[in-house]
Amino acid sequence: MRVVSLVPSLTEAVAVTVPGALVGATDWCTHPAGLDVVRVGGTKNPAVERVLSLAPDLVVANEEENRAPDLDALRAAGVEVLVTEVRTVPQAFTELARVLAACGAASRPRWLDEAEAAWSALPSAEPRRTAVVPIWRRPWMVLGRDTFAGDVLARLGVDHLYAGHAERYPKIPVEELRAARPDIVVLPDEPYRFTADDGPEGFPGLPCALVDGRCLTWYGPSLGEAPRVLGAALRAAHR
Repeated sequence: MRVVSLVPSLTEAVAVTVPGALVGATDWCTHPAGLDVVRVGGTKNPAVERVLSLAPDLVVANEEENRAPDLDALRAAGVEVLVTEVRTVPQAFTELARVLAACGAASRPRWLDEAEAAWSALPSAEPRRTAVVPIWRRPWMVLGRDTFAGDVLARLGVDHLYAGHAERYPKIPVEELRAARPDIVVLPDEPYRFTADDGPEGFPGLPCALVDGRCLTWYGPSLGEAPRVLGAALRAAHR
């Protein structure tokens, strides 16, 4: 089996579960460390000809992270493309199992069972807190409706205030975000790299949580540690 992954979290999942199956991955596929495969460009602009030159049996992709024209071009060239849809934590477990089986995994990996158990064992999160969750600035963009990261936070007791917005990642002026008076501002380190010196200053007087973007937005082996890592960061939020 020769697999090319166009999704960083799926790259990690396949690499640790089916060693040797991956022959190509995107430039943004940073895990596992030291992954030695051909790089095929970005998630939004993969080099289709480079992917084809690897003669993959399967390309794994995601309906949000990858563009339909690129996936259509691969299919037109005769390549099988498996496209995932992941907007909730339970959906992540289902799709991961499907991808790994398609990539030749002999059985369901232990890390996937342990991750699912970690999320199933979460205590009831009370009291709940409200949040805004910027993912970009210049312009400011936040989590909106129907997102995986939003579901992750909801399961940890944090309800983001734009979950009912018509858009999935709306652009909202920072003045409006401040005026919403959330209990907490959640600032991940990807896709925009928010830091202690870049982000919190936009929300004076509001508690800010700097969180690991991989734990918040990736669906793969990081799911096992995500409840602990994110929970600690949310509890440590300060003004």
